[in-house]
Amino acid sequence: HIPVGLSLQLIECSGMNMLFLRYFYTGILPPDLFLSLTEMTTSVSAAPEEKILTTDGLSRPVSSLSSIGKRSSSLPTDDLVNEAEEQFSWTTTIFRRRQTVPRDPDAIATRRSVFDDPDLAPHYWPKKDYENLHRFDPTARWTHREERALVRKLDRKIMVMAAIGFSALNLDRSNINQANSGSFLQDLGLTTDDFNLGNTVFKLAFLCTELPSQLVSKRIGPDRWIPTQICLWSFVSLSQFWLTGRTSFLVCRALLGFIPDLILYLSYFYTKTELPVRLALFWMSLNFCGIVASFLAYGTLHMDGVAGAAGWRWLFMLEGILTLLIGFFSFFRMPPSPTQTKTWFRPNGWFTEREEIIIVNRVIRDDPTKGDMHNREGLTLRRLWTAVCDYDLWPIYILGLMFGIPSAPPSTYLTLLLRDIGFNTFDTNLLTIPSQALGIVTMFVITLVSESVNERSIVSMMEDLWTLPFLVALYALPSNPNPWIFFAVVTGLLSYPTTLERNTHLLFQVGWCSRNAGAVASRTVNASLYNMFVQASGIISAQVYVTSDAPRYRHGNKILIIICCVNICILYPGTKAYYIWRNRQRAKIWDAMTIE
Repeated sequence: HIPVGLSLQLIECSGMNMLFLRYFYTGILPPDLFLSLTEMTTSVSAAPEEKILTTDGLSRPVSSLSSIGKRSSSLPTDDLVNEAEEQFSWTTTIFRRRQTVPRDPDAIATRRSVFDDPDLAPHYWPKKDYENLHRFDPTARWTHREERALVRKLDRKIMVMAAIGFSALNLDRSNINQANSGSFLQDLGLTTDDFNLGNTVFKLAFLCTELPSQLVSKRIGPDRWIPTQICLWSFVSLSQFWLTGRTSFLVCRALLGFIPDLILYLSYFYTKTELPVRLALFWMSLNFCGIVASFLAYGTLHMDGVAGAAGWRWLFMLEGILTLLIGFFSFFRMPPSPTQTKTWFRPNGWFTEREEIIIVNRVIRDDPTKGDMHNREGLTLRRLWTAVCDYDLWPIYILGLMFGIPSAPPSTYLTLLLRDIGFNTFDTNLLTIPSQALGIVTMFVITLVSESVNERSIVSMMEDLWTLPFLVALYALPSNPNPWIFFAVVTGLLSYPTTLERNTHLLFQVGWCSRNAGAVASRTVNASLYNMFVQASGIISAQVYVTSDAPRYRHGNKILIIICCVNICILYPGTKAYYIWRNRQRAKIWDAMTIE
């Protein structure tokens, strides 16, 4: 039996024709256990009716294995791919494409997994109520040609709709910044402190509903919960057309504080090496969405006075209607799982039986823990408490709280800052575009750097390293600076590299979180906890720029400089040092062990 409190790593001992399991204490159930143990000289076999401990810590009878599982023990495995799936690399794709050796498209692409070992397979067998169990077949084989064609089909059918829904979400949440370039605050009799309070309420609601939303998503399925939330956001967004004052403004900001579980949904269809690059493009689309939103605002705000309503009211109305259409459409474009695409309005489904078998088996081979829960199963209090007590993730939670604060106030106040410096409503919306376009460039460059250095801690703090000199320049500007110099400094500040992550936090720091969070259920909770700390940072940053410090916010910028220095000099090095220390502790335990 594999102790839950131990992590496993394969090592090949020199001079010995066998693989040993390297045990070292982590306190974390490992998320990915790719064990190729066909050369082991000893193994532990389970009795036919014996109950065994699986990766989720629960006992299951071996008799739950299907006849397919019994056949797999005698099936030849020489045709399987032994090496781990190669992580997508922009550097290789762009600069070293000619150096890569093309694969035979008709060669077997099925990778070796725990299900190819008759002694280990029972420990990782999917639960009997796993929704894709009828397509799970350890004997299935497929070619590279089939796999590439199927991944492209998944991108068209699944990824595109997820990206559109995510863009709709951010359209509804960010349009208040475009509204600020007009007469939004003046028409409602609000001050910048009221605007800060609205952002605080929004983040607080986000914080309070993050974990419950994830739990609801796990219970009823993200395929139902995500479209429902998009439609609810759209109603709230378009209702802002009728805002009358401070109270209605705060209520609407609170009701927008929800988030869909799109990452969990996408993990049903993609492997762990395919998902990061798609999430990278996913969040890169945020900048494109921001550029499109600026152009939409530029046109919509020209409707000022139509039907006696201000332009910002039409902005909320039209973008809310657009989001409602996307939400309604997504009900019909988000199947619950790869094997559940057939329905009354889609009688033939999206995938053939062969394609369903490939999707299910490639995902479950890549990560056997995805069979531990079905897509309509809620989380237990035991799972929840285990995830909360996972202290090895606490340093990452602290980073989530602090890393984004230095750049958040200038970003939130960009349209107000540009208006205060002298630009008009329409020019202000167009002047927000350069920072978003440059952000795409720096995002791509820092991603190439991250692939070269392969060091998460250094790359993750690049946002703060980039932001610091621009904050100092912003603080040092005179009381009445040249508008274009001010614009250049703010644009440079907001062009910080987000490593296809804040994308810095969403890919690298969430990557740290996910890799150490254990099974699918634990990852859902830990990712939610991390995101709650990120939203809490928004509550802090909303209090930095206050009315009494307007319009230059010198005191606020001084605070941002201090926080930026703390992040660079203490938090990131401290987190790195902590994990180095933890690895040394694990090594000591391993070195004290013998082969026996």
